[in-house]
Amino acid sequence: MKTFINTFILVCFLGFAHVVKAQQSDSPIYDRSEDLITNTDTIPDYRSKENKLKLTGTVYLSDGVTPAKGVILFIEQPDENGDFDLRRSGDQRYVFHRSWVKTDEDGKYTFYTFVPGNDRRYNQMQQIFPIIKEPSKSEVQLESLLFNDDPLLTERCRKRLAKKGGKERILNTRTVDGMLVAQKDIVLPNTEDAQ
Repeated sequence: MKTFINTFILVCFLGFAHVVKAQQSDSPIYDRSEDLITNTDTIPDYRSKENKLKLTGTVYLSDGVTPAKGVILFIEQPDENGDFDLRRSGDQRYVFHRSWVKTDEDGKYTFYTFVPGNDRRYNQMQQIFPIIKEPSKSEVQLESLLFNDDPLLTERCRKRLAKKGGKERILNTRTVDGMLVAQKDIVLPNTEDAQ
């Protein structure tokens, strides 16, 4: 009986470990080797896009003050028409317009991307979808980033965001040397409080 219980516990543990590994490999944040990631990256097709965007900022630890070094930030987004350009690599499907950065010593990062379109067929706003991963922790899906000048971001939407504390999701762009620039600082979630 004791052998049966030990075997059962071992099988459960191995099954759980396999599920955790499978969940990790399903996230697109793991599609690029960490040692190939720097604090600046350019999204595919960047040079051919009209509304070029430099998205830059600092990632802070949960205290909101200390810069977070070595944090991976991944983004994916639709194209300028609001459609996701889905591609295949073997059995895996992925969004073509995606990019990875890893924060430097000062927690800084920069993406060169473009303003995504909104899909009016489905009333979808212009959005960039970020995932963040601290060293030796699981990845966290952040709320999508929105654009202040998006015509679909109505006053009603803004009020709902304000009630939920989501106004920091809205990117304000300014033009610098003919390019749109948005500053987005991120404070890492305190995962100890969530446990």
